[in-house]
Amino acid sequence: MTVVVRRNVARMEGYVPGEQPRERGFIKLNTNENPYPPSPKVGKAILRELGEPLRLYPDPGATALRRQAALTYGFDLPFILAGNGSDDLLAMITRAFVGEGDLLACPVPTYTLYDALVRIQGGKLAGVPYPDDYSLPRGLSRKKARVTIVANPNSPSGTAVPVRALGELADAVPGLLVVDEAYADFADETALELARERRNVIVLRTFSKSFSLAGMRIGLGFAHPRIVEGLNKVRDSYNLSRLSIVAGATALADIGWMERNVARIRKTREALASALPGVGFTPFPSRSNFILARRTRGGSARPVYEALKRRKILVRYFDTPRLADCLRITVGTDDEVGALLGAMKTIR
Repeated sequence: MTVVVRRNVARMEGYVPGEQPRERGFIKLNTNENPYPPSPKVGKAILRELGEPLRLYPDPGATALRRQAALTYGFDLPFILAGNGSDDLLAMITRAFVGEGDLLACPVPTYTLYDALVRIQGGKLAGVPYPDDYSLPRGLSRKKARVTIVANPNSPSGTAVPVRALGELADAVPGLLVVDEAYADFADETALELARERRNVIVLRTFSKSFSLAGMRIGLGFAHPRIVEGLNKVRDSYNLSRLSIVAGATALADIGWMERNVARIRKTREALASALPGVGFTPFPSRSNFILARRTRGGSARPVYEALKRRKILVRYFDTPRLADCLRITVGTDDEVGALLGAMKTIR
């Protein structure tokens, strides 16, 4: 007997995450993790959950997390859905809204998981190129897609488009508009109000970046209750663990800790952006916890990426035509950024 996966799955390329080295001693500036620890209250809350409670299933609705999110962000509870990271929520969205042959539109280059999730469904990705300034592409709504996704701030560019433009896009698209706000806490504005006002908008958040909880896999979606109801039908039955639920709820209740870490990262981000031209790279304006920087003199940035890796400093390199001369650099601590810049001075 021959076991064969579906043709569209066999033909597709899977999503490739950033490198996670097994060897110690690396400075990791490649996967946009927060360099600072989560609130100490999160660790204490997790410890209280260990032992006897772990033999029991978690709350399938992650109610404690969603209730705290409702208080923190000013939403009614039926507007909020929890996921195993925002990637889980993205998978729910494609599962619920994208069928065989359906279109999902997004500006490109962007988060490549969108393409993988659409292909799993047998759908088609309609990528609309960003202009050179990474403003919102004008032709996006003309694709008439069932789902349109805008990462804001975008990855890998780190740039952001005005919420006003997203509101106009929500009015123009015929289907669902997803605003992926994985990096919104590092930016100047948020589209959460659109999720409250519009019936066709879902805004996604993750705890992996600003809350320093990448290892816990926690995400939130904000949308009209009819959208949430549909997504709940395709959600895995216990998609968040007991530890993730309590970690997320506690982190939200101590949101000031996150905001102080974000302020530190934004300050370091500006210092890094100012220093990059001195080591041969021109940064794009970032509203995230990373910077995309283009090699000033042109040519592939791969040799710089490889030379940094030999010095045990990891950054992200994308071997695609539009990004081949760029590096994406996570904003680490001041010491980590100093080590990076020192190494880059020796590489040029």
